[in-house]
Amino acid sequence: MRIYLCLLLSCLATVASANEEAMARFNYLMGDEGRRQQAFEAGRERALFCSYCHGETGNSRRPHIPNLAGQNPVYLFSAFEKFASGERTDFVMSKLAANLTQEDRVNIAVYFSQQPVNKVVLSVDEDLRRRGAALFRNTCTGCHGQQALGMENTPRLAGQPEEYLNKALTRFRENDPSRAGSVMMSIASLLSKEDIKAVSAYLSRLQPSSSEEQANLARLGRVAAQ
Repeated sequence: MRIYLCLLLSCLATVASANEEAMARFNYLMGDEGRRQQAFEAGRERALFCSYCHGETGNSRRPHIPNLAGQNPVYLFSAFEKFASGERTDFVMSKLAANLTQEDRVNIAVYFSQQPVNKVVLSVDEDLRRRGAALFRNTCTGCHGQQALGMENTPRLAGQPEEYLNKALTRFRENDPSRAGSVMMSIASLLSKEDIKAVSAYLSRLQPSSSEEQANLARLGRVAAQ
């Protein structure tokens, strides 16, 4: 657990846009086991605001809403900051993030990042899954990793709800103004509707092993240390 926490701390330190005061507070909270546990419990309590849509453990209650469980904590914290500042907009998230303190946002990111992702048991057409796997390998791994666990500043996609992935990629493909400025605009523009359907089917059922999850966390820690 301590190794995990050290790597988590290192990952968060790489966020260029993160407020220095917030990072200093995070360092303090994670400095020992007692404070870390307090931060985790505080995150659990504040995460109740998120549970109606994202579930108590960050596993989405609705197929069009993303999982927060197991999400890259760097990305999670950064996303909160963007919603709070208005850089990203969403009817619910913009209001919620703005009403949470910076400490709340740090605690929630810590809490959800440590929750396991529920396995998807729905069947899928094997040809569709293979097509999605090939598209992902050829298009997405450079930013999201071989197992879609996310990089230092990109989100985890593995295990996300299929409907949410389809919706998100379609919004990028159609140049949704709320996604303006994202590199995903140009990438998604190269995908057909069938491509998006295949990639979404593949990623929603992608379940990395525990060793792959830990190896990715270690990699993020090494990047942060450079």
